[in-house]
Amino acid sequence: MEREQAKELIRAAFRARTFAYTPYSHFKVGAALLAKDGRVFTGCNIENAGYTPTNCAERTALFKAVSEGVTEFSAIAIVGSLEGKTNTLITSPCGVCRQALFEFTGPALEVLLAKSETDYIETTLGDLLPYGFGPKNLEITPK
Repeated sequence: MEREQAKELIRAAFRARTFAYTPYSHFKVGAALLAKDGRVFTGCNIENAGYTPTNCAERTALFKAVSEGVTEFSAIAIVGSLEGKTNTLITSPCGVCRQALFEFTGPALEVLLAKSETDYIETTLGDLLPYGFGPKNLEITPK
């Protein structure tokens, strides 16, 4: 991904993070998911007192896109930090988010794990979820 496009996607993730609802952990995460058609879908984490209904930023962005008919993606940027703090570490997607993204992208999804617009790690979903389980695993092989 070219540097300017990466910076724009990271900026969108930072904007999305401002909407995070985190009254329990105070750890705010933002994600910006780039569809292959160029549209960007953003998401933030949304906590719940019951914990289980909590939704991560990456899945929020993914579910927004899929609910609008978009199922092909090329990249995602993820940022996170404690409320009011500067990012000092990258925030990587949890296992559930890796699996949810893998369903639609397989291993090729480009993943930007950012501390800032200029300080980020560029990797792939395949690197984050080696030997991922996806739709192809459920295809019936002829005898």
